[in-house]
Amino acid sequence: MSIRKLLVDVHTHVYLPRYASVLRTRASAPRILTRTTPSGQNEDRLLILDNEPSGGRPVGPQYWDRDEKLKFMDRHGIDVSFVSSANPWLDFLPFTEAQSLAQELNADLESYCATGPSVASAAELKRLYGFGLLPLVPGAPAESLPEAVTQLAESHPHIRGVIIGTRGAGKGLDDPALEPLWAALDKTGLVVFLHPHYGVDSQAWGSADNGHVLPLALGFPFETTTAITRLILAGVLDRHPNLRILLAHSGGALPQLSSRLASCIEHDPVVAGRLAHDARWYLGRLWFDAVAYGAAELSFVSEAVGRAGRYARGEATAAFTELQARKDGASRMVFGTDHPFFPPLGETEKWRSVVENLEAIAEVGSWSEEDKAGVRGGNALRLFGLS
Repeated sequence: MSIRKLLVDVHTHVYLPRYASVLRTRASAPRILTRTTPSGQNEDRLLILDNEPSGGRPVGPQYWDRDEKLKFMDRHGIDVSFVSSANPWLDFLPFTEAQSLAQELNADLESYCATGPSVASAAELKRLYGFGLLPLVPGAPAESLPEAVTQLAESHPHIRGVIIGTRGAGKGLDDPALEPLWAALDKTGLVVFLHPHYGVDSQAWGSADNGHVLPLALGFPFETTTAITRLILAGVLDRHPNLRILLAHSGGALPQLSSRLASCIEHDPVVAGRLAHDARWYLGRLWFDAVAYGAAELSFVSEAVGRAGRYARGEATAAFTELQARKDGASRMVFGTDHPFFPPLGETEKWRSVVENLEAIAEVGSWSEEDKAGVRGGNALRLFGLS
C-alpha cells in the first residue's frame, strides 16, 4: 500500500495506566470511581467535570490498554494513529506535580509508541505516534515551558506534537507570558493539538436533563472557537509563521463565523489594523480534524479554509481559482475518530465515529479522489513530517 493511501487517525485518545492510577486516587473530578450497578456488578466510571451528567461515563481497558487501541485500529482499517492523552490532562495539578507527571507520562507514551508494531505495508512507519503533554497549568512559570518543549522534541522521536487545552497558565492562550512557549513550538516544529475541555457556562444549558449532548455538541466547539480566535487577535500566528496548530472538531464555529469575525475587527477601533492580514486569511494557517460527521459540514470547512489566500494583505498572491481553493482547503483537513469516546452500543458493531466520518469524506462532491486520499491519511503524514 502506498503511504499516500494509508488511513491515519489524528484524533484518538488514551488515559495511560499511570494517569488512570492518579485518577483512581482522587475524591473529586477528574476521577475514576467504582460503583455498583442495579444488577449488582461493579462498574468503573470516569468523571472529568464536577456535576457531570449521568455520573460520568463507563470506562475500561479501551481507555488505557494498547492492545485494545490496536484492535480498534485493525477492526476499522486504520493504519496509523497519533495518540493523545485525553482531557483534562494535567490542569488539576499544581505546577511541580504537573511537571513531574508530564515527564513520566511523556516517557510512557514514547514507549507505548516505540515498542508497538510497524505498518505492514510501510515498515519505515510505526502504527502509533503521540502528542505529548506540557506542564501548562495555572501558575506554571513561563520560563519553564520552552525547556519542556525542547526536551520533548529532542528526546521523544515518536512524539510529534503536544496536546493542550484552552486555559494556558490560567489566563488563556493569548496570555503574553506564553510568548516563549509559542516561540519554542514554532522552532521545534511540534504540532499543537488544541482541544477543548471546559465548554461554556453550564447555565446556558438550562435545567432539562439532556445528558452530555449540549456540552459536547455545542460547548466543546464554542470553547475551541473562542480560544483560537483569541490567539489570532493576539497576533500569535503573525509572530510565529511556522507554528502548526491542529483544531479539534473541525475548528468549532470558526469557519462559519470567520467573515463575521473579519467584519467585527474592521469596524472596531481597538483592533482594526492590529493584524497583518484579514481574519479569514488565518484559516489557511491552521489544520482541522475531519471529525464533523457529515459531508456538508466538511465541504463548508474546506471551502472556508480554501479561500483564505484571497485575504492576504501586502503581498503578491497567485490568481485565485476554484480548483486551487478546493485543493488548499482539502489539504488542511485530517481524519480522526475521537476513540475511545462515543462507543457503539453493540460489542460487534463498528464505531459510528469511524464509519460516519469516512462516509463524510467520501461524499464531499467537490473533492477529487486525490483530495480524499489526502484527508484520509496523506495530509496527516505531511503535517507530522512522515511522508
